Amino acid sequence: MRVGLRMLSIATLFSVTVAFGVAHKRADIAQAPDETAVRDVLMKSAVSFEKNDLPMASQVRVNDESLTIFESGHANYGWADYRDHHLVPEMGEMKNTKYALSDMKIHLSGNTAWATLKYTISADVVDNGKPRHVDGAGLGTAVLEKRDGQWRIVHWHSSAPRRAPSTPAPPKP
Repeated sequence: MRVGLRMLSIATLFSVTVAFGVAHKRADIAQAPDETAVRDVLMKSAVSFEKNDLPMASQVRVNDESLTIFESGHANYGWADYRDHHLVPEMGEMKNTKYALSDMKIHLSGNTAWATLKYTISADVVDNGKPRHVDGAGLGTAVLEKRDGQWRIVHWHSSAPRRAPSTPAPPKP
């Protein structure tokens, strides 16, 4: 009798384990298209910036007041603020731009996704009337929502490492 109960317990435990594994695998398979779509939106955002393509940029971000952008210690609230006071001026200043995202880690939960990433940027800019070349790199976090079946960036936060001072500080007495 004990052997029979033990075998039944083992069989039940095995069945539950297999069922959980199958359900977990199905969830992974179900998330794969969304993960790909999120990655595509993030890559499209990089391409839109690289090509100074405002219509493309508007396709990957929400175009309402819920958008928040935090870059270099500055905040933009809403699409119009970001577009008019950040994106368009920045696109106008930069030429021959190369902007790449890498090391993306994407996480999904229902209609919300978040990603961490690394970025590199290279561009020719005019600074105080003088042309110069800039190179940079940093880290970013993006939050996306699935709205009307489409993934859109609702929050973006990027930061670059602090630069060394251009002139060394005098020694302290």
